[in-house]
Amino acid sequence: MDAYHKQMLDLVRAALDEDIGPGDITSLACLQPERIKAEIVAKSDGVLSGVEPVTLVFQLVDEANRVTFAKRDSDHFVRGDRIAEIIGYNQTVMTSERAALNFLGHLSGIATLTGRFVEKMHGTNCRLLDTRKTTPGQRLLEKRAVVHGGGTNHRIGLYDMVLIKDNHIAAAGSITEAIRLTRDFLGSVDCRQQFGAVGQIEVEVEVTNEAELVEAIKSGVDRLLLDNQTVKSLSHLVTKARALNPQVKLEASGNVTLDNVAAIAATGVDFVSSGAITHSAPDADFSLRVTGKA
Repeated sequence: MDAYHKQMLDLVRAALDEDIGPGDITSLACLQPERIKAEIVAKSDGVLSGVEPVTLVFQLVDEANRVTFAKRDSDHFVRGDRIAEIIGYNQTVMTSERAALNFLGHLSGIATLTGRFVEKMHGTNCRLLDTRKTTPGQRLLEKRAVVHGGGTNHRIGLYDMVLIKDNHIAAAGSITEAIRLTRDFLGSVDCRQQFGAVGQIEVEVEVTNEAELVEAIKSGVDRLLLDNQTVKSLSHLVTKARALNPQVKLEASGNVTLDNVAAIAATGVDFVSSGAITHSAPDADFSLRVTGKA
């Protein structure tokens, strides 16, 4: 089982334990077991994400439940669309409802907001990146939802890419020294023992002004994180960076919104990263309704 599916299984089990406890007292009390049909219907417009965890919710509650999705992850939906049909026993369908809709709403909300950012950037060669600003324990699911919305995953954690930020630079003494130490470590036995063969791992450095940009490029950095810039200052830094090293990759970050992301992308950066697409995405709205006996 890969890391994504293990995290999904653990999350679904935890969600069900939290919600059900010793049992769904209402469904057990007022329903006589019989097979029913139900459907999940969209109550808002958006981009779908969460097919796998929703299916798993219903099947972990009762392996007799059958879920058939009318749409796939990454598909657009509009209010009133039927998203999925469920056939199963009334008690266990009711028991599964809230956990399933919580996953579907949260992940589709991320995919939907990501899609809105990506749409604003249309016509540029810039890609939208996510960040590590994710719900603790849900990172892999949320990052997959970003992909469903048309975004691109940045580093998954602290282990799969070097990103030297302001506090690293302050602790190391300078950008030049931080990069030198990083290159030495990446070629060391200690690095290979802890992280395996790192290959051509990219080294990215956060810079906030022209002097830092020049120092980082002269030190041989692969990517620059241009943090908290105005569109005007960002355009200037992009021009300067391209003149010094046309191959260096440029990422803009900080205070990125739907209102300014198009202008940021148009400056010529390769990437725009946004924490908002995961930490501030409003849930998409869905409901489950019983449609009859099976």
